[in-house]
Amino acid sequence: MPISQPIFISGVCYFASDFHFGAPNQEESKKRERYVVNWLEYIQKDANHLFLLGDIFDFWFEYNGKPPIFYTFFLDKIAELRNNGVEVYFFTGNHDMWIKSYLKEHLGVHIFKKKQEFVINDKKFLLGHGDGLGKGEFGYKCLKAFLNCKINRWLFGLIPPKTGFAMAHFFSKNSRAMTPAYKEQFLGNEKERLVQFCYQYLVNQNIDYFIFGHRHLPLEIVIENAIYFNTGDWLNHNTYIRYEKIPILYRFDQ
Repeated sequence: MPISQPIFISGVCYFASDFHFGAPNQEESKKRERYVVNWLEYIQKDANHLFLLGDIFDFWFEYNGKPPIFYTFFLDKIAELRNNGVEVYFFTGNHDMWIKSYLKEHLGVHIFKKKQEFVINDKKFLLGHGDGLGKGEFGYKCLKAFLNCKINRWLFGLIPPKTGFAMAHFFSKNSRAMTPAYKEQFLGNEKERLVQFCYQYLVNQNIDYFIFGHRHLPLEIVIENAIYFNTGDWLNHNTYIRYEKIPILYRFDQ
């Protein structure tokens, strides 16, 4: 059964994920952040809804309820979009799972920590970041549960911000955020965990479109009567999805 009731909305929607702001260093991250802000300027002409499907930040922690100081261009643009009536939905990923209240309370962003069904323009979507879905990855799922434990987040908050972010950057060096494009390869439907998850989900639920991030590959795959899309990333591909009547994958080249 679905974890919650579908949310009904209508209008022009954009989907993107895996900006990984902060990786691999602040200089490269700022270039990418400005590029993403240019994209947000571009979609602002007709966007009614913006879905950010996780790993927008390579690391996020709110010390004393305040956001990290590194992402001001992006956060200011989100505030502008909200002021212009664009609804923004933020799904936490495995890198920014510690999102707390700042985005919701100060910017009016809708926060989701799990997958969620939407009905958009009369079509049914399942949306999420994509990490940990489906069978397998037992070790990762245990690690995620451990990191999400309130006491561990509280303990991390005792570390001074400069040290905390340095630690996060150190551990991120071995993550997929640092994987070059040529190493990201499609494994085939039988080995792609998110593809197999979609097949499993369709056994009990009717879905028109699945849209996830996490995989860092722009994908469009027909699965029975549904279509699975992956938004790709902005480390190597600069891809996103626009939906009004049907979802379409695009690359931003401006």
